[in-house]
Amino acid sequence: MRASRLVSALLLLQTRGRMTARQLADELEVSVRTIYRDMDALSAAGIPLFADAGHDGGYQLLDGYRTRLTGLTTDEAEALFLSGLPGAAADLGLGAVLATAQLKLMAALPEELRDRAGQLQQRFHLDTSGWYADPEPTPHLAAVVRATWNQFRVRVKYRRWAAPCEVTRVVEPYGVVLKAGRWYLVGNSSGCVRTYRVSRILRLQPLAERFSRPPEFDLGRHWDSYLEEFDARRYVGEATVRMTTSVFDRLPHLLEPDLVRAARERAEPDTAGWIRTVIPIESSDHTAGLLLRLGAEAEVLAPDSLRQRLATTAAALAELYGGS
Repeated sequence: MRASRLVSALLLLQTRGRMTARQLADELEVSVRTIYRDMDALSAAGIPLFADAGHDGGYQLLDGYRTRLTGLTTDEAEALFLSGLPGAAADLGLGAVLATAQLKLMAALPEELRDRAGQLQQRFHLDTSGWYADPEPTPHLAAVVRATWNQFRVRVKYRRWAAPCEVTRVVEPYGVVLKAGRWYLVGNSSGCVRTYRVSRILRLQPLAERFSRPPEFDLGRHWDSYLEEFDARRYVGEATVRMTTSVFDRLPHLLEPDLVRAARERAEPDTAGWIRTVIPIESSDHTAGLLLRLGAEAEVLAPDSLRQRLATTAAALAELYGGS
């Protein structure tokens, strides 16, 4: 464990330059005292390492020093090949680059790791697209990525759900996210960080104006927060539903994961041997469409508006098929 940590500390200093003991400790998840001992050990091993005291001080490698301790472990090599997303790379125009990089990596690996990495590619395939949906056309994705990487503002004409349906905005692109086969642009517009579906960008004009990306902005953390807020906005109420145990067991194949999770958390048996539970709902029309999948083995008890919506639909179906 210590040998691996020493190599990690050395590579951190090589890639990031000067770092304080606290920064190294936070990165490696150890105490500052442990970092002091590790730095002494590296110096004793002949690594040209020096430290500057004071508020702006820290540890730093001698200019020009490059370590050759970049060999991969078996787990690391497997993780690298498992993390490849050929479809996403192709969308970004990097398919050929990814293939070439993997060939170079494969050629550099020892024979044992090369065999294991090759076996991994034959046994695991990552597909980020969703079921029952065609890939979305994203003609502006490459321009979005270039602007994001080079920190240039863009003017976009965007189609959204709410009126006015088409809007034009100047956006500072902070990052790009691939979610369930769909690409999203996260960027700042008029002081507000917004999310744009790339397939709904109707026109994009790169601008000559550069912007400074906030150093504290974390794309992964922002996206997690965005998903939580999105769920909070779209669920406007709750529905009480009773269903047979057979349907309850098949819920993962019939409803969205959030609804299944909620149904399981609040499930209770009733006196008739059915299961009574509560699920979050969106509009009555949307939820009615989902719950119709459960057929006659489920009954909505509340709210009345949703119950009436299902009753009206059931009556219309009975009239439509009753004469057959």
